[in-house]
Amino acid sequence: MDEAVRQRLRVDVTGAVQGVGFRPFVHRLACSENLGGFVRNTGAGVSLEVEGEADALARFLARLDTDIGPPAKIRARSVRRITVRGECGFAIVPSVADGACDVTVLPDLATCAECAREIFDPADRRFRYPFTSCVRCGPRYSIIAAVPYDRERTAMRGFAMCAACRAEYDDPASRRFHAEINACPRCGPQLALLDASGAMLAGRNDALLLTAAGLRAGLIVAVKGLGGFQLLADARNEAVVQRLRQRKRRPGKPFAIMVPTLAHAESLADISDAERDVLQSPAAPIVLLRARPGTLALGIAPGLSRLGVMLPTTPLHDLLLHDLGIPVIATSGNAGDEPIVTDEDEALGRLGGIADQFLVHDRPILRPVDDSVVRVIGGRPAVLRCARGYAPLSLAASSPSPPTLAFGGHQKAAVAIGGCGRIVLGPHIGDLDGVATRAAFARSAIALPALHGLTPVLHACDTHPDYQSAQLAEQGGQPLRRVPHHLAHALAGMIDNGLAAPVLAVTWDGTGDGGDGTIWGGEFLAITGASWRRVAHLRPFRLPGGEAAAREPRRSALGALHGALGDALFTLTDLPPVVSFAPAERRLLQAVLARGINAPLTSSAGRLFDAVASILDLCQRASFEGEAAMRLEAAAERAGTPLAPACVAGDAGGLVIDWRPTLRAIVAARDDAGVASGFHDALADAIVAVARHVGIARVLLTGGCFQNAVLTERTVERLHRAGFQARWHHRVPPNDGGLAVGQVAFAARPLVQEMP
Repeated sequence: MDEAVRQRLRVDVTGAVQGVGFRPFVHRLACSENLGGFVRNTGAGVSLEVEGEADALARFLARLDTDIGPPAKIRARSVRRITVRGECGFAIVPSVADGACDVTVLPDLATCAECAREIFDPADRRFRYPFTSCVRCGPRYSIIAAVPYDRERTAMRGFAMCAACRAEYDDPASRRFHAEINACPRCGPQLALLDASGAMLAGRNDALLLTAAGLRAGLIVAVKGLGGFQLLADARNEAVVQRLRQRKRRPGKPFAIMVPTLAHAESLADISDAERDVLQSPAAPIVLLRARPGTLALGIAPGLSRLGVMLPTTPLHDLLLHDLGIPVIATSGNAGDEPIVTDEDEALGRLGGIADQFLVHDRPILRPVDDSVVRVIGGRPAVLRCARGYAPLSLAASSPSPPTLAFGGHQKAAVAIGGCGRIVLGPHIGDLDGVATRAAFARSAIALPALHGLTPVLHACDTHPDYQSAQLAEQGGQPLRRVPHHLAHALAGMIDNGLAAPVLAVTWDGTGDGGDGTIWGGEFLAITGASWRRVAHLRPFRLPGGEAAAREPRRSALGALHGALGDALFTLTDLPPVVSFAPAERRLLQAVLARGINAPLTSSAGRLFDAVASILDLCQRASFEGEAAMRLEAAAERAGTPLAPACVAGDAGGLVIDWRPTLRAIVAARDDAGVASGFHDALADAIVAVARHVGIARVLLTGGCFQNAVLTERTVERLHRAGFQARWHHRVPPNDGGLAVGQVAFAARPLVQEMP
């Protein structure tokens, strides 16, 4: 054919195009248009060459966009004309590892409908096989060693495909065409059930059946899932729940629940359409739902109105929950605040005092990843813990940056990398108080850049010198950019929402270094062009005992009440936070507050929430971070009582929200069940008042306090009524789990702080 009619194109594609069946999709598309050429994975994504008639090439390029299906997604592509070779056939050829850094590593995906049908079909060769998958589902991030994504660079490299699996792999008509994790009972990973000593009790399907029997009998079983071990137990049995709490050293923090089907979930909780969509999505996260009382053991989520529910995430879980037919606790396989366990030998050692049995398999977990947590806020999902199904999370950067590694915060720690016009947030690791978690975090800081072919030339971290993440950032030897805590929250929210300045960022959380000797946490930051400034904040109050106040809401209550009532506070001996201390302790705390010794000033909204929860006797001592605020929100979902509004006034440092009138009203009406709701209303009204004073149209709600749906939704509603454009988090966690994203954004384009 004449070269004027016949053409050859080189197309380079980036995005979610590895591990998602994109090469088979391209192969089928090219063959349907009678095009020659090839397609292959690269370090940056996928590269292909197509040759044929000009009209066919035009149709091919158009269908590349229109015919692609999830989870594959093209982010960008380049097309250029190259020399015709006269090639007629089309092939998938070996990958090339070219060291580029623009590849999107896909998160792990829950079982697709086709694979689920196969494992329950007695006539199918994968009947009851717990590692069934295809190009549309199954492990990705947790099993990948390096890119390009090919079997020899995954945890499946030790499992040679049998003839039947190889035939599927080579068949363009099969949905397992070039599925790198393809396997079956003859050639793939296998199950084993172990007792607490490590002795084998059963293998293969018998292991599943015996595990189900043990769970029904009240045993606690450690199950090796996609990204690590989970602890499973009967969620209906109060004695089992309390035994798990005691063994796991988790006195009050709620447990997540896994249920066999959506119908089971609907019997436990009220579910909106948006929540139903998230539950059934390929990410299959834990979704916080409004619980129906009396359906589970009381110890699952004591004192809370929300229940964390998830559907089965793998064929293993599908089969096990199908056999059980009951809801089970599905909590992280760790003790206390340790990182999630991924290895069988490690599990026997670290979980031996918790689990009675261990359901394991022989497919290695190369990258640990916990379960994600999502809450629908304002009608759309907000990721509160970015992990399995979402991480690594690839985001478009607002400004190009040199290769950057950001270390996030101290709690809910996660690292992020920047470069090639993208920001990639790694999975949740945990709080960095323990040695084991710090070690896991340090490994993540090495592994995430290496996986993406990135060599960081710049580090970014929080300004707090005592954060373990900041100390690790200092050790790398690279130039270091320290990012103000609340500015990082604001920038992360702007990246998440694609916002450009000017923005008013309402940045509310529990604690953060303010840079002025006080603890910030109730901030309003105006971000305009190349600068930012603190334009408003909550009125500061003292925290007697300093960091102890984060664990004891009653201390925050005394500090805030002392700011509102003075020493008269200590005459109110019927007030819950006062009576919770012995007389001698009260005298000491009164002196501490009067002198300001070991009682730092804070503007923290999170500590103010703690104070109100203590006044209402919802929580005096917290057994986990955020417990008091969660209990207060649960109370606020009932009918509200109007309270005296917070006042907004100016001082030399900007606007100040004076919450003291509201607090005095709460003390006066503390027996009213609607006071918690009225407190949320008062704060939402105060945010609108500040927004009117500042006059910036776009208002961003960010920081851990905006995990609270009552606060967020009421604030958004009031802002919209007042004519403002309200935004809140969607993909990036609003809490400290998203800090690293904002740190990368700052490293790319540092903002100058304007002083009042």
